[in-house]
Amino acid sequence: MAAVQITGLAGDRREVAAETLDGFASALEGSLLYPDSEGFAEATSLWNGMIKKRPSVVVRPGSTEDVLRTVNFARDNELELSIRGGGHNIAGLALSDGGITLDMSPMKSVQVDVDARLVRVGAGCTLGDVDRATQEQGRAATLGFVSATGVAGLTLGGGFGYLTRRFGWTIDDLEEAEIVTADGGVRRASRTASDDLFWALRGGGGNFGVVTEFVYRLHDVGPQITAGVIAWPASEADAVLELYRTIAESAPRELTLVAIRRNAPPAPWLPEAAHGTPIIQIVACHSGSLEQATADLAPIKSHGEPLADMIQVRDYVAQQALLDATQPKGMHYYWKSEFLPGLSDELFETYNAQFVGLKAPANQIVLFQVSGALNERAEDDGAMGNREAAFACVIQSMWGPDTGADVANREWVRTAWQALKSYSTGGNYVNFQTEDETDERTKESYRGNFGRLAEIKTKYDPTNLFRVNRNIRP
Repeated sequence: MAAVQITGLAGDRREVAAETLDGFASALEGSLLYPDSEGFAEATSLWNGMIKKRPSVVVRPGSTEDVLRTVNFARDNELELSIRGGGHNIAGLALSDGGITLDMSPMKSVQVDVDARLVRVGAGCTLGDVDRATQEQGRAATLGFVSATGVAGLTLGGGFGYLTRRFGWTIDDLEEAEIVTADGGVRRASRTASDDLFWALRGGGGNFGVVTEFVYRLHDVGPQITAGVIAWPASEADAVLELYRTIAESAPRELTLVAIRRNAPPAPWLPEAAHGTPIIQIVACHSGSLEQATADLAPIKSHGEPLADMIQVRDYVAQQALLDATQPKGMHYYWKSEFLPGLSDELFETYNAQFVGLKAPANQIVLFQVSGALNERAEDDGAMGNREAAFACVIQSMWGPDTGADVANREWVRTAWQALKSYSTGGNYVNFQTEDETDERTKESYRGNFGRLAEIKTKYDPTNLFRVNRNIRP
């Protein structure tokens, strides 16, 4: 094999000798993949098909020691390194174009400690991997709401989902993390060990090293809950949004509500005559008792004449995968997000205006309720911050790779975002930032916590080895 051209930290192309790579590969318990290797395509596939990057080599580690070897190799040879967990990040931060990608997917261990009410999770796991294991004990950690999402990216960006109202951001359930840092150290970070690093990991992204294991606190949830989606024609939008706001303001924390406007997908649960027509939906997840859920959800289920009502008793694992089909792998995605302090009449008017004449079949704006436990913690309790958030507003566009809809869909998202941004808390969700976001946008994610993050970055990664991310420069 000839020497391999690999992207360097300075953005240059460096020639790495075949014998150097062979020596590195021979020490691995896992494997080193080249573009013509079996498994390379799988290791470099991303959920967002709009991202076109191809690393020169991929490492699939078999252990923490392999991760350490890879970090040392990249640092010593001044090569660009990226970390791939679930490959679900919208900006495509899993891959280094021409560099080294560390594909963590083989590290998928999930160990539930029933007595301690903890779960130890390998960095290659998806949310579905964790939920399936913990639900065998009728327990859950606060994770996201698409089962194919990687736990590593979700957690390092802060994380929210259907249980956030009860227990806070995902990082509020994080008890400990094992991390390989740029100096070749392997640390156990927690509130009592490397506490500054632990603080930064709780929302600061992949800026500080490669996390190989997460330890989460577990809560009694499921295995059965009351949840699902209910939809009405868009002519009901004003009434449904008012109902959504009224119930959300008084709902117990066991109930999380999500409002979504869009054109109806060709889904089997919707009447065929409604396909392609404007609709408004509420996704509900009630993790309390089945009796209480019946009472709390009655005003929603009895409202008007829905096109379809799929809110029912179901397994928690099924609810966690409910939205998977709306985000298929390989489509093109472009999003913007803002956190909201509440829902005003003016916001609703602006929200509805974005759908006038909308022809795009899969564009939508999500209002995801998060208020509750997270608001009771200090703004600097973890780097994530955004403790005044009551809702997450996510403006989403999805289209096929060969439809020629790129420009129009991006413009719709940007226009809607500019219209709705004035209602924001000033914060946004770093995990939903796209490839074209500026550094200023990243700073807006962290606001008052950004300065401390930069200091911790300087301490643990002074040369910015971990830069293929929403980067916080040392």
